[in-house]
Amino acid sequence: MKVLVIGGGGREHALAWKLAQSPKVQAVYVAPGNGGTALDPRLENVPITDIPALRDWALANKIALTVVGPEAPLAAGVVDDFQAHGLRVFGPTRAAAQLESSKAFSKAFMRRHGIPTAEYETFSDPAEAHAYVDRQGAPIVIKADGLAAGKGVVVAMTREEAHEAIDFMLLDNKLGVTHNEGGARVVIEEFLQGEEASFIVLCDGANVTALATSQDHKRLLDHDMGPNTGGMGAYSPAPVVTPEIHARAMREIILPTIKGMREDGIPFSGFLYAGLMIDAAGRVKTLEFNCRMGDPETQPIMMRLKSDFFDVMMAATSGSLDQVELQWDRRTALGVVIAAAGYPLNPRKGDRVTGLPAAAEDAVVFHAGTAKTGEDILTSGGRVLCVTALADSVKAAQQRAYEVAQAIRFDGAHYRRDIGFRAARG
Repeated sequence: MKVLVIGGGGREHALAWKLAQSPKVQAVYVAPGNGGTALDPRLENVPITDIPALRDWALANKIALTVVGPEAPLAAGVVDDFQAHGLRVFGPTRAAAQLESSKAFSKAFMRRHGIPTAEYETFSDPAEAHAYVDRQGAPIVIKADGLAAGKGVVVAMTREEAHEAIDFMLLDNKLGVTHNEGGARVVIEEFLQGEEASFIVLCDGANVTALATSQDHKRLLDHDMGPNTGGMGAYSPAPVVTPEIHARAMREIILPTIKGMREDGIPFSGFLYAGLMIDAAGRVKTLEFNCRMGDPETQPIMMRLKSDFFDVMMAATSGSLDQVELQWDRRTALGVVIAAAGYPLNPRKGDRVTGLPAAAEDAVVFHAGTAKTGEDILTSGGRVLCVTALADSVKAAQQRAYEVAQAIRFDGAHYRRDIGFRAARG
């Protein structure tokens, strides 16, 4: 069987790496891929990003299964296009992907179906947004309505920061984000306190199977300081998601979401990622939905998955996820993201990466923002690599990941030194 993974980041490298381990898979193509997928002899990059061209390529090459990684092609309707041409593809339709591509759609959906989330209002008029912040005070959360690659959220600890964020998103429209009607829009939410966790499930339109729990580190600097990023590291499992909280998240958030989407005539199949905020009393609220695997959560989750991922994807695309029971490595997997100079706002590209190790059973370097030029691997994005290690404890996984990370070099390389600190201190 031939498999196609759409995307070029660390998440897609990890998905392709896992799919290539199946004895049923003869070839895994990654479109467009990156420097890491180019180095892996079991993977082949396909330099196509245009959806109709990619669909024609998949038809011509008899691709048995396509797995969509990032949010942009989902929001652009890649699943609708592939399905209309008889191709088997895993991911939500364009309409279902609005759970991620429009914060306003997502919040209205949660309000309508009684799914616990932060109180909010939506604005496209800057004056009204500023007035709302003045009434509510800070801390408060400002979110760009559309897709912003993980950078469209500002947790404003002062009113000044909130006003600045509103101007940045609505007046300057620096993120280049527009909602479906064409203008910029923001969602302003109450600030929730607690501990965050990533709760990711597979859905086939009706059935749901939970993946291993994980926790992401959004802030750029140690001790959760600095600006929000797309994610500086992650680990799995996340001890904060106790069996009770797991059951609560499924009962109060995931299952009502799948049921609500079906009732609204937009059945959801694909990866569904609920960002959870867990308070001191164990109550859960939804911070956001993503319609794809998290990055960098995918890397540790795929390291721990023992099941044949190709079989899992085939079940997920044939409505039989209820017959799947996932098997997990008991060990902890921990991923440390190495970012480029200037990340997150102005990442520098073109720096040569050296010191990359060969993959080992307990440590894999997944590439995200890299490109292969001749024999060299060069930086090509903000988050360059995710060094992911597997060990018997969080502390041992930390030690192994940092040991590998320290040997990798490129100008301006930056990474946090405390990934997994919440679990390690427990």
